[in-house]
Amino acid sequence: MTTKSELIAQLKAENPTMISTINGVEIELTAAEYDKACNDWAEMRLQQIAKEEADAAEQATKEAAQAKLLALGLTEADLIAMGLMPKPVEPA
Repeated sequence: MTTKSELIAQLKAENPTMISTINGVEIELTAAEYDKACNDWAEMRLQQIAKEEADAAEQATKEAAQAKLLALGLTEADLIAMGLMPKPVEPA
């Protein structure tokens, strides 16, 4: 698992300075602004990584459940017909 410190180190290595554009004028970030931007980005990236991992785990769980259904000779339609699974909601 990637740590916040590792993400910040990677970002700083790839971007030794950062520039902000305000009203069409490019301004280099101060050290404090740079550190805050790196910290904010790392926190956002950690949240993205956590979501990606949760989504992957959810997909793996779903695939395992579907494999068990197939082994039993059942489909999602069978479970819906038996009232063991809700009907999927149609997109509007």
